[in-house]
Amino acid sequence: MSQLPTVGFIGLGAMGGAMACNLLAAGYPLLGYDLKAELTTAIADAGGRIAATIAELVQGSEVIATSLPSSQAWVTVAETEILPHVRLGQVLIDFGTVTPPETRRLAALFAEKGVTLLDAPVSGGPGGAQKAALYLFLGGDEAAAGKFLPLLHTVAGPDHITYCGPAGCGQVVKGVNQLMMGLAEAAYLEALSFGVNSGVDAAVIEQALGNTGRWRVDINRTAQRVVAGEGENVGVKFRELPYFLNAAAEAGFELPITERLHAFCDAGERVVIDDNRPAPSFWRELTEQAANIDG
Repeated sequence: MSQLPTVGFIGLGAMGGAMACNLLAAGYPLLGYDLKAELTTAIADAGGRIAATIAELVQGSEVIATSLPSSQAWVTVAETEILPHVRLGQVLIDFGTVTPPETRRLAALFAEKGVTLLDAPVSGGPGGAQKAALYLFLGGDEAAAGKFLPLLHTVAGPDHITYCGPAGCGQVVKGVNQLMMGLAEAAYLEALSFGVNSGVDAAVIEQALGNTGRWRVDINRTAQRVVAGEGENVGVKFRELPYFLNAAAEAGFELPITERLHAFCDAGERVVIDDNRPAPSFWRELTEQAANIDG
């Protein structure tokens, strides 16, 4: 059996940290890096080494993996801190969600240096990352994607990895995933707000809808959160909507529902936390309208 490649893992938060620990448990030599020093402790305790800089990590790794909190964060790190230090034959695997045009642009820049970029965004949350049970949408060179399937199985499991096409296609499919979830939740919240704003208690709506039929199960789950006072925290993927709007605009088509949803939310006060960042609440914006009218 050939020796496992050394993986340099940048971004050791809830997702990246769990993935890195799973790689270590599977025997991969690993170098870790995160701006927050406290996030490196688990990696060191599991037998990994900690790089002082990203340059040191890139120089000491055969495979570079990233799990960063936003599209812009990844673009900045990839272009200004990874790209200048790569060498021929390395592979960069990005597990974060990034706007597809930027993924394609960076893939071309890395290719000029003989480095392959695989976009491998995941869905399943920190719990899925800990259990290596994630949906993974894979884009990039197909031969390279196949070569690194054992590594990807280690972080995501073998059941839900889909090769989606050339560079950026993994990000496109992740966008479909995010929009399906965000737009569905937005639709459920808007439907519930019609009832609440019209004077019917959310608990009555929840009882009336029952649990029969797929869509009723889904909307009832949202209704339960509203009844429990958690409506403001039901997310509609607000933070990532610009990624997909920008990608659509560059490709020359429109996402009218997504555009209107983002514009509506964007006008609101940032009252909740979405992926560790202040964000507006769609539910609050919907129900405050009626409250202001009644007042």
